[in-house]
Amino acid sequence: MTVFTIICPLLTAAIALAAPIRVLIVSGESDHDWRATTPCIEKLLLNTGRFDVRISESFAGSTEKTLAPFDVLVLNYNGPRWGPATEKAVESFVYSGKGLVAIHGVSYAFSGFEVKTPGFKSTGIIEPPWPEYRKLMGAYWKDLTKGHGQRHTFPVRFTDRAHPVARGMAETFLASDELYHGQRLEPEAKVLATAYDNPKLGGTGRDEPVLWTLNYGKGRVFHTALGHDGVAMYEPGFLTTLARGVEWAATGEVTLPAAIELELRNKDAVRTMVVTGGHPYDLTFDSLFEGYPEIAPFLSPRNVAFTSDLRKRWDTLVLYDFTQEITDKEKQILRDFLESGKGLVVLHHAIADYGAWPWWSETVVGGKYFLKPEGDRPISAVKAGQEVYVQPVGRHPVIAGIPPLHLIEELYKGMWISPNVNVLLETDHPASDKAVAWISPYQKSRVVYIQLGHDRKVHLHPGYRALVKNAVLWSAGR
Repeated sequence: MTVFTIICPLLTAAIALAAPIRVLIVSGESDHDWRATTPCIEKLLLNTGRFDVRISESFAGSTEKTLAPFDVLVLNYNGPRWGPATEKAVESFVYSGKGLVAIHGVSYAFSGFEVKTPGFKSTGIIEPPWPEYRKLMGAYWKDLTKGHGQRHTFPVRFTDRAHPVARGMAETFLASDELYHGQRLEPEAKVLATAYDNPKLGGTGRDEPVLWTLNYGKGRVFHTALGHDGVAMYEPGFLTTLARGVEWAATGEVTLPAAIELELRNKDAVRTMVVTGGHPYDLTFDSLFEGYPEIAPFLSPRNVAFTSDLRKRWDTLVLYDFTQEITDKEKQILRDFLESGKGLVVLHHAIADYGAWPWWSETVVGGKYFLKPEGDRPISAVKAGQEVYVQPVGRHPVIAGIPPLHLIEELYKGMWISPNVNVLLETDHPASDKAVAWISPYQKSRVVYIQLGHDRKVHLHPGYRALVKNAVLWSAGR
């Protein structure tokens, strides 16, 4: 699943203070691409801050005791039946007052139709339907072979705008999806939204139900016929109605905002300018800050990074460039930024920046890579492709939660390192200086140097990603 970086509106104070809704996503098999869509559903729910989410890919055998901790089940499943005991447990779960959410092709699971799962040969055996399932779904299929016309983009219109799921949303939203038209709704189902099924695209020429709800005992069911794949789930209308539908099914109310997108970014996110240029690098570096709502990154080429005052726009700088020349104006912009208390994170080869500017290397960064001999100092050494073990040293917020790291990395040796730095990571590898990450002794700003970060083997390493995230947050005073 592609990671989408999309700004989400702020959560209300009520959402932040509410106890999390406990969600169990049931997945693991389907004739749809559940491996892509289930992570999307999980990410959406988690990033609202409203839900605590778990996933089951082996749901058969679950009991009432298994389901008891949860408030709502989200079904993204279309495979073999779970067996009478588990099916009865689901019925009891909802009937007792809990929630159920069904997404897209879930509507014909357990219906008695043969479902062919991609990658597996069908046995030709058609299971008998689960009798209670159509009551839980609020709908049933008469003929799966005529389930929808040509996939296209279409407007979905709310028909019940007073319902908590729809309240506050625009009257229509767009879907890029399959528009189901072979379903028959149960009398108890209450339609929330419909879409016109264009006969020119194989449709019925009628308004077909897209979202509906029903009560099952004391419980609530929200059903969306949308969500065929990751592209369909990218649509803001789908994301918003699904998240709000899950909250409603669990609680009977909706506190989530009327516009929700896949990735949350806080109003208080650390505004981070990431500077690159002058050195080739794996493009995996550009994804280093994705998935962190507390960081708002902006990648800038070095040649335009320091053209105007940075203090009002950015909270911290991350340098991953390789630059020797710097003008007096750029020096003053950097000095003003750091002396105002803003943060700085220097990564990997950026330790070699501005070698002819002693204030930068000796006072700010607390270290220097020698590109040419200086006095009795030879050129610093570099060696790529080294298997290295890196050990955290002491206790500090930048290394909180960071275990010993085993990496394939490009190492530096023979650098000047200030005796006053606070070492965070070290190694005994013979091709490296002992200190591989430190806090600078510079007092006017929070400055972190991390020698690691050569290529994709490191950029994608969870330990490295967490380390850089910690460094950014700490440098910004968080």
